[in-house]
Amino acid sequence: MARKPFGGMTIDFSTVKNITLGEVYGSGRLAPSECTKRFWVFVKKKGLMKK
Repeated sequence: MARKPFGGMTIDFSTVKNITLGEVYGSGRLAPSECTKRFWVFVKKKGLMKK
């Protein structure tokens, strides 16, 4: 039996095609906290978070 996702929120990447990590994070060095911030900016911008 599958468990319900934490908080009932899911991120659906099936609609995202041909995106590289460089397009999400850039080409320079990043601190882990900046990687997290850029990830969530990308998710929100593309409307990938679903309930």
